[in-house]
Amino acid sequence: MGWLYMRSLEGHDGPRAYLDAQFTYERPEVVSKVLKSAFVTPRVYYAAVECFTRSTGSRVVWALVCLVHYNPRDREGFIFGYKDVDETMGPCETECPEAILDLLTETDSEYALDWRKCCREHAAARRAKAQKPVPRPGQTITFDEPVRFADGLSFTTMKVVANRPGRRPAVLYQDPENGGYYHIRNIKNLSYRLGAAEQREQLEIF
Repeated sequence: MGWLYMRSLEGHDGPRAYLDAQFTYERPEVVSKVLKSAFVTPRVYYAAVECFTRSTGSRVVWALVCLVHYNPRDREGFIFGYKDVDETMGPCETECPEAILDLLTETDSEYALDWRKCCREHAAARRAKAQKPVPRPGQTITFDEPVRFADGLSFTTMKVVANRPGRRPAVLYQDPENGGYYHIRNIKNLSYRLGAAEQREQLEIF
């Protein structure tokens, strides 16, 4: 299905409430209800949708993915748009929360099964990343692979030091041989081990 754009959210509090309402309805033969939904990023909506067929009494809970564009200041007035895809279409977006995945009923769709597996793998990776210890001043950090910096130098082991109070980032990484200081963005995206904390040193830059 293509993109649908509109000029208002029809009184709903936001994109999530609007999409919940779009997929919650009753018809003579079918009752559809969003059991749980979430935005993992502002542009992707995930939901577990229950579909009950009155004539057969069958109940299926499937995964819905919507690509979202929301711009209340759109110059042409089309402030909200979305494109919906169900899990049997093999969506590329695979960051569905486990709380939604846990509500889904069994399926024999290979595309859906592969998609659910990818989502589970990504959820496990997010958990592992969140549980990684945060480097703290006084510790040494050893990377599984050398980290290369803009000055051409690379290091496997560095010292974690505190930046000056009020400065960001809160910690810097020091070259253990020459004493140079470096900033590493998204440190938890790297594989590393932390050594025992030593006496903390405050970095002072004048």
